[in-house]
Amino acid sequence: MNSDSDLQIAGDILEVPHLLQTPREHPATVAEFVGLARSIAADRSQWEHLVQYDATTRWYHRLRTGPGYEVWLLSWVPGQGSGLHDHGRSSGVLTVLDGTLTERTERGTRVLAAGAQRVFAPGYAHEVANDALEPAVSLHVYHPGLTEMPMHTASACEARPQPRPVTA
Repeated sequence: MNSDSDLQIAGDILEVPHLLQTPREHPATVAEFVGLARSIAADRSQWEHLVQYDATTRWYHRLRTGPGYEVWLLSWVPGQGSGLHDHGRSSGVLTVLDGTLTERTERGTRVLAAGAQRVFAPGYAHEVANDALEPAVSLHVYHPGLTEMPMHTASACEARPQPRPVTA
């Protein structure tokens, strides 16, 4: 049996809010980057007025930078996707702010509703897409700042297993 042993043993840190730290001015740990993303997501005045939708390409805006990290805001109209990629040497936190996104990896497919977060390490390959009928907005924190986004062949995600809903 193939298992998600880390999650089965320790549980998902994102589901244990009391373990998350309040973000410092400049976060340095995974928990602090998650806290930064959650604090930005909770304060719509920081990002809502900036969002634009582009039918021809995904829209993105660098929202903030700090020592060794950056925060990006992205919008997704129905049908837009990232293609299968990783983030080079950067780790990241993906937070869905509005709408629903689908994340596909070689391990399966997850439907991410507003409030859902995914944390990933360097080299983590995934495809993110808006398979819904409504636009979506997401927030991405990268540490160190994103310098590359290598694309992969779709073979790892071709089977497209049934999605599992993920909520906040």
